[in-house]
Amino acid sequence: MLLARYSYTTHSYFYKIIWANKDATCNFGSATMLFEIDAASVLELRCDDGHSKSLVLVQLGWLRAINTMARKLAALALLVALLGCVAHTCQAGYGFPYPLSSPKKSSSLVASTLNYAHYYKTCKGAEKIIRDVVQEEIKRNRGIGAGLIRLFFHDCFVQGCDASVLLDKTPANESTEKFGLPNIGSLRGFEVIDKIKTKLEAKCKGVVSCADIVAFAGRDATYFLSNKKVYFEMPGGRYDGRISSASETLFNLPPPFANITVLEAMFAAKGLNLDEMVTLSGAHTIGISHCSSFGDRLPRNAFDPMAMNPRFANSVTRKCKSASSTVDQDFKTPNKLDNQYYKNVLNHEVLFTSDAALESSKTKRLVKQNLVPNVWETKFKQAMRKMGGIGVKTRANGEIRKNCRLIN
Repeated sequence: MLLARYSYTTHSYFYKIIWANKDATCNFGSATMLFEIDAASVLELRCDDGHSKSLVLVQLGWLRAINTMARKLAALALLVALLGCVAHTCQAGYGFPYPLSSPKKSSSLVASTLNYAHYYKTCKGAEKIIRDVVQEEIKRNRGIGAGLIRLFFHDCFVQGCDASVLLDKTPANESTEKFGLPNIGSLRGFEVIDKIKTKLEAKCKGVVSCADIVAFAGRDATYFLSNKKVYFEMPGGRYDGRISSASETLFNLPPPFANITVLEAMFAAKGLNLDEMVTLSGAHTIGISHCSSFGDRLPRNAFDPMAMNPRFANSVTRKCKSASSTVDQDFKTPNKLDNQYYKNVLNHEVLFTSDAALESSKTKRLVKQNLVPNVWETKFKQAMRKMGGIGVKTRANGEIRKNCRLIN
């Protein structure tokens, strides 16, 4: 397994990689990469011009090699791709071109195994318990609602909607999804899921799956963040998965710097079409983002037809004092789930490259369509339901966890 630490500033890079057993140095561009070993056989790679560095954990368990030299060559190739290490700019976010590999195609949607009012007889009132907790938490902090919607998305896109994103590290598995690069330090809502699970276990032990809790919580967060405008039924009956791997997050979760071709391919791999991709992207109308996730968009490139407009770019730049700074994803209506996002796309007032990509010739028509009153809200309900059927586990290959953070 490879672990790395990195930081992003305008001119510097820092990676800390566990695998090496030998010092080495190399020059790349005008910056120096320094490989250093500490007592724990940790290799450090610096691409440094003297700027200060902050640390963010990166987990890249998929890089493996059979010997030290192969590891070294593989890691150097990876780091060149990751860093794009030039003297003046650095790719933020996940930090490398996508896709490094084709996204894993999910098993066909198995909505036939799900049904509405699934717990009516076995745990009556289960959905109300979930809704009440979600409402209480959103009243306390609306950002938690955005976190719950994102948690649902990140769960379904890796291993299917099976609560694999909730699993903690154990001695048997030290590299679960929540510690994957797209998730670590950015996913929220785990404690809310724990709270719901505790209440449900007290009412009807061993009945309600964690996967269904995540799906219902995402549905209810949508309802409350839209000021009760976007409500839909979500079928239940999902079982919890037993497999969770950080390495799978990289190949299955669309990165913030993806172009329209990559986005279309990654959603298609999950059985979602172009319209549904554009519709689900509308969830970026709520929540916050770390500045490191759109560092490729700053400073503004005046020659890029999809660049931020100058006023918005200046505003964001002032707020992004460091890579760890955060900004609202929708600066117009930051606390409301609505279709403002699509206006922002057309006005060049979105953060991610993947947001700006929706202005492409393939999707611009769909963006404009979602500005029609009630159109996006209707399509979002349908897309959320469909996403909730990705890779669903059954009794044959899943379980009902006693603790959402651990397999039974």
